[in-house]
Amino acid sequence: MLSDMDGMSGSYDERRRAFAAFLRSRRERLVPSEVGLPNGFRRRTSGLRREEVAQLAGVGVTWYTWLEQGRRVSPSAEVLDALATALRLDAAERRHLFVLADRPPALKREAGPEVVDAPIRRMLASLGGQPAYVIGRRWDILAWNRAAAAVFGDYARLEGDARNIMHLMFANPAHRAMLADWSSLAAVTLAMFRADYAPYRGDADFERLIASLRAASPEFREWWPRQEIAGHLSGHKRIDHPAAGRMLFEYTSFAVSGAEGLRLAVYTPVAEGDTERKLAGLMREPDRTPARRREPA
Repeated sequence: MLSDMDGMSGSYDERRRAFAAFLRSRRERLVPSEVGLPNGFRRRTSGLRREEVAQLAGVGVTWYTWLEQGRRVSPSAEVLDALATALRLDAAERRHLFVLADRPPALKREAGPEVVDAPIRRMLASLGGQPAYVIGRRWDILAWNRAAAAVFGDYARLEGDARNIMHLMFANPAHRAMLADWSSLAAVTLAMFRADYAPYRGDADFERLIASLRAASPEFREWWPRQEIAGHLSGHKRIDHPAAGRMLFEYTSFAVSGAEGLRLAVYTPVAEGDTERKLAGLMREPDRTPARRREPA
């Protein structure tokens, strides 16, 4: 019977072999002209030569050969990045390369505007009985459905940093008043945001948002230095809607496949408090922006 150590060693060896095979397959699919090299004559193998990949990645030919042979060498994250660039890997292939090398993928900062593709927007619209929205890497609200506007207000009326989950949580008094368990919810939300912020430290848009929240919210100013971190959590949220009264939702969020940094948040009505009926009533209202406050039902 294999010991635990033998099993771990076998798993490691299998990953090295898979890593080597993946490198070879990506090298062999490339045409030299695709990477700015002459095709030349008398190529005995398809794709690039090992020395060409090594040159493009800035590593030694012998060392790269060891990688393709599955030897016990450990490439750094910087080398893996260079290999991914040299081999023209897409985002999914790059993640796969890091996984096979047993290293966490280094997150790349995305530049430019974030886009919510049409299929995701159609899915949002189809969730008629569930408030839902898509947030970006900085937790800006990028797209939402009618049910979300009915419960939380029309996000289209907000601009810039105001259309941001953290800004709504800490710097929008009307939104804060709707959250029955604001104190505990805000603390864990801040911890989740800090975890997502880590790869973007120094980013001008992030730092501007954080500075504005420090200025606007004494709670944010007090809690931010605590360095609390949390992963994305699911659970129940109690909403004190100004027109419908107390509503209870089961909340969860999902990473949007193929869109780095985007997450879909969905609120499912819970039977308690007659939430589904109340939501249906709000959806029938022509103006779905909360306007006046009423005592919870």
